[in-house]
Amino acid sequence: MKKILILNTGGTFNKIYNPLTGNLDVEQTGKAIKAIAKGALTKFKIKNIIGKDSLDMTDEDRELIVKAIKETKREYIIIVHGTDTMHKTAQYIAKKEINKKVILTGAMVPYSVNPIESAFNLGAAFGYLQTIQKGGVYISMNGIIKDYKRVVKNKEKGYFEKSK
Repeated sequence: MKKILILNTGGTFNKIYNPLTGNLDVEQTGKAIKAIAKGALTKFKIKNIIGKDSLDMTDEDRELIVKAIKETKREYIIIVHGTDTMHKTAQYIAKKEINKKVILTGAMVPYSVNPIESAFNLGAAFGYLQTIQKGGVYISMNGIIKDYKRVVKNKEKGYFEKSK
């Protein structure tokens, strides 16, 4: 098994209901990821950074992600990220010419509401990382796992698909 670092940046994947405000807030300690990883047959290193909805992410936040990727000795990295700007972060990372295998994943529905999509997407990213031969930036969403340039969020249909 490959040694994998999971960088948790927030997003819908990590949202939980706040009974005081009635909002879904980003839970920043990675409880959802830890719950999924607990059932895996391998150990992940999980690093929580940023903790935002992706619509609130800035290039300064993306630079923190790049810094974390560069600082780790691990070659295989999964980034749990919000879906609305996942493609922007993937493009930002790709421009930095990092020779590691990086997959961004997330969820359209919070783990706390329905864990199936989150677990599926994280598991698919994990499995695909086992097969990657060369460095690059990929997206793993809704059963589509491709180079980040070949995956797009279809906001009208509410899922990711191959780009045209």
